[in-house]
Amino acid sequence: MTRNLIALACIATLALAACSREPAGLSTDTAANEAPAEATQPAAVDVIPTGEGPASTFDQREFAGSFAGTLPCADCPGMDVTLVLEPDGTYRTTHVYQERPDGTWSIDGHWSVESNDSVIRLDPNSKTEEDQLYGIESRERIVMLDADGKKPDSGLDHGLTRQGAQ
Repeated sequence: MTRNLIALACIATLALAACSREPAGLSTDTAANEAPAEATQPAAVDVIPTGEGPASTFDQREFAGSFAGTLPCADCPGMDVTLVLEPDGTYRTTHVYQERPDGTWSIDGHWSVESNDSVIRLDPNSKTEEDQLYGIESRERIVMLDADGKKPDSGLDHGLTRQGAQ
């Protein structure tokens, strides 16, 4: 019984010691070896919430811009796509089927970012059009995704590249 009390007292002493503060000398030495807190924190940015929670750091206004490219087409040489993401969260896409006289149409709506700031969702104003997803590869390039948020495995390029100076 005495052994149990001694063991319990030792455990309690260790637990209390682990909860105590660092001595002033140690925290000063440690602080001298670390970078100042403001140097390790990212700069404050103007963030538009993306619906992914309060910790999101995606700056929708900064990312906004015009992207263009030629996407694969099943029954034509290709489809020229221009996607303009506006800073206010609206977008407009223009699709032009190559070698088709009446093959141009546009879609507009709202865009948001989801999946840990790695996917752009285009939500069209028209209820007959489906949402489109684009994966963010970099600030300069986005890639069309399928409805499940995956890159097509066709081996063809489904990417759009940022146009003009931002």
